[in-house]
Amino acid sequence: MNLGLIGAGLVMGISAIGSGIGIGIAGQAVIGAWKKCYIANKPAPMTLLAFGGAPLTQTFYGFILGLLFMKPAALANPENGVFYLALGIASGTAIAFSAVVQGKTGAAGADATGETGKGFVNYMMIVGICETVAIFAMVLSMISLG
Repeated sequence: MNLGLIGAGLVMGISAIGSGIGIGIAGQAVIGAWKKCYIANKPAPMTLLAFGGAPLTQTFYGFILGLLFMKPAALANPENGVFYLALGIASGTAIAFSAVVQGKTGAAGADATGETGKGFVNYMMIVGICETVAIFAMVLSMISLG
């Protein structure tokens, strides 16, 4: 059994779990903000979709890391299986936490934007900072594979 291949799968799977949780958190807030707009007879801003969908990108980072980098490394060096397994779990967890926190931040941004109609760019900058954690986790993991 190649533990490295399991690690390659886990990095993608754990990242996707985080994305799902983050999307669920932010998506609920987006729907709530739209509801408030409808109740007030205001147009529902479609820009709020950006908050709801932002955590999806972490699934791509897990996919890129697992399939394009960890899997070839694990196939080429099966003797390093424990290292790849641990890297997959650690990287996937870091990327997942980024997605969950991004969902929470996006939820606050959706609520605030829906209520005031202002500040979208400011709130999106904070959502982007959460994204940066996932990018760092992916890139630093790639470096450690090399």
